[in-house]
Amino acid sequence: MHDKLAHEQWRHERLGEKNKILWDEAALRWIKEKGSKKSIIDDVSKIRVLKSFRGIYLDDFNQDFIMDVIDELDCKDSTKNRYLALIRSIFNRSVKVWRFIDHAPTVIMYPEGNGRIRWLWPEEAKALIEALRPSYHADLALFALNTGLRLSNVLALDKNRIDRERRVAWYYADETKSGQALGVALNDVAMEIINRNWPKHTKFIFVNNLGQPVKGIDRRLWAAALSKAGIEDFRWHDLRHTWASWLVQRGVPVRVLQEMGGWKTLEIVQRYSHLAPDHLHEHAKLLNNVTKWDTDWTQAQMKEVLLIA
Repeated sequence: MHDKLAHEQWRHERLGEKNKILWDEAALRWIKEKGSKKSIIDDVSKIRVLKSFRGIYLDDFNQDFIMDVIDELDCKDSTKNRYLALIRSIFNRSVKVWRFIDHAPTVIMYPEGNGRIRWLWPEEAKALIEALRPSYHADLALFALNTGLRLSNVLALDKNRIDRERRVAWYYADETKSGQALGVALNDVAMEIINRNWPKHTKFIFVNNLGQPVKGIDRRLWAAALSKAGIEDFRWHDLRHTWASWLVQRGVPVRVLQEMGGWKTLEIVQRYSHLAPDHLHEHAKLLNNVTKWDTDWTQAQMKEVLLIA
């Protein structure tokens, strides 16, 4: 071990090679150096949320991975931008000050608007799935549309989590964003996808063309499929929004949706409630007679037109 460390030190000093540094080390150094910041508590909180970054070397990060992780956060785009700003700052300091790496990955900030929910009509979803075929991305997307699972949970799906007889998949509390255990009801489409992919790997459900577990989506392929399907301004995480929107539009109560999607608070789920205004009709009818005079006037005018004609 001593010889190995000495050799690595020699390569670092003589050949100018940098030691590989984990995200964990860079994040800890950031916290120590920025301890006097008023917002350091917010930084610590954000770093704790970024569990997917742990154990990964700084020079193994790329834009696709970072954006996939941030896409999955259940928060407004403005909040996602705060995460990206922190990540960018840590990487920039790793390049310019600490000299941990030579280049920092580029991140793409979100346009900050009114926090609207982006979802697809079924016809659009069908076009997207067809555009993704024959890639394994088609099954990933279709599974997400039928379960509402975040990308990280879809990719982590293995045979030990699935009860095919009861048609349920399970995730432990430390594997979900909400920190709560999640049981996922698997519908016919989800089960068909699982059964079709079951023989492809000894452990995981979703594998790539080489038979290896899928680690993430190919953003270029995703962008090409969106373009082919004629869909704009749509991210992978919007598949989860689509799933939730479809359920609410078909009468699923928001509290049931909260349980199905594993959301920790009802506040987040309420953003879908406007998609199911049917229960408001009885209240809207209370004004039927308030402006009935306008309706009577319109009908009278129509009679005059018909008489003239």
